[in-house]
Amino acid sequence: MVALRGKEIDSFLARPDPGRPIILLYGPDAGLVRERAEALLASAVDDPTDPFSLVRLDGDELSAEPSRLVDEALTIPLFGGRRAIRVRAGSRSFASGVDALAETPLKDCRIVIEAGELRPESPLRKACERAKTAVAIACYPDTERDLAKLIDDELKLSNLRVASDARAVLMGLLGGDRQASRNELRKLTLYAHGKNEVTLDDVMAVVADASELKIDPIVDGAFAGNPSAVETEFAKAMVAGTYPGVIISAAQRQAAWLHNSAVAIADGTPISAVLDGGFPRLHFSRKNNVEAALRNFDAARLMLVIDQLATAALEMRKQATLAAAIAQRALLSIAANARRRG
Repeated sequence: MVALRGKEIDSFLARPDPGRPIILLYGPDAGLVRERAEALLASAVDDPTDPFSLVRLDGDELSAEPSRLVDEALTIPLFGGRRAIRVRAGSRSFASGVDALAETPLKDCRIVIEAGELRPESPLRKACERAKTAVAIACYPDTERDLAKLIDDELKLSNLRVASDARAVLMGLLGGDRQASRNELRKLTLYAHGKNEVTLDDVMAVVADASELKIDPIVDGAFAGNPSAVETEFAKAMVAGTYPGVIISAAQRQAAWLHNSAVAIADGTPISAVLDGGFPRLHFSRKNNVEAALRNFDAARLMLVIDQLATAALEMRKQATLAAAIAQRALLSIAANARRRG
């Protein structure tokens, strides 16, 4: 079975093995799938814009005639040179075409197949993993280490550093989709042009507002004790393609803020002062929910919630395919505990 992992993936992408011209890229991070596909295709042909050198096929259409994959791979470009095929997998299987292609001697042709999440028993994944001339590469959302490297790499291109508090917030706002994360970082570097360091103000001005994750209703619903709102808004976020880890990161930040606020209130600070102070300024539409959260949880209970969210975040990294279920369960648990009010 040829399923690359970890450093094997980086090594292969840097120097693709010509003996394995069939490459399957799959997983929940569609941006990372696209980014890797485009890099592999750019290095496979002399001109990626030449339709005779780079052929694009739709997987669902290919399923009606899987043998077409072999025919296209054996076609000689009109003006000679190298050739590549880009296949966007859909809901229908063309695994038999991959099986036939794996038995066909290929010369100067690379086949890159892009797919979403595939189960181990998926015919397409099984066909690529068992073929001696193919590799399967899973594309999962970036880990903290991946995000840290991505941030450093993008900012380094503009000779920028990032302040520690800005980095912490930035890590929470990115990560669901590689290309989306990269685009946000590039907007950030443009905004910070002429500076030496990216600050928290820069991040909040550009990334937080531009990301449009719309996850505040989910987090606020959880801490305010409104499980129905959590279920409804979480479902909308999943349909919109929001990575569950981003929602849990937002919940962790909110739990930390609520804990600090609860401590301040216990020391005598009026709740109105807490709601009107701080940065970023709390939007008026959230105040009722946040006030309810502060009445639901004291500092001690919020520490338990912080631990609960940390455990959920860890489990999501270990079991990426169950990330949505783990995140939703944690948020609904918080909502249920909030309604008990201690």
